[in-house]
Amino acid sequence: MSAFAAAMAALVADPNLGVEAVYRQSGTGNPFALRVLRSSPDRVADAFATEIIAATDILSVPIATLPNLAAGDTLTIGPDLVTVTSATRDATGTAWRVLCQR
Repeated sequence: MSAFAAAMAALVADPNLGVEAVYRQSGTGNPFALRVLRSSPDRVADAFATEIIAATDILSVPIATLPNLAAGDTLTIGPDLVTVTSATRDATGTAWRVLCQR
């Protein structure tokens, strides 16, 4: 395990940072429990000269825990069901950067 993979594992295991999630491939596959890092920044967009604030969900998921991840997969985090819109590997290849919609 690389130093980056070990650091990611420590971050998701930390009870102050990582959260429990349930993954389902294509939204209907068998449930798989894992821990992820969740960020929910608000995104500001312009629409017809009006600012619209939209909630977003960005997850960091260790690739060692979930080697395959694709658009259309879902994760349940607490009461929220989020659908993966895109997943890209980080620069070190140890985590997915996952953009989701609720």
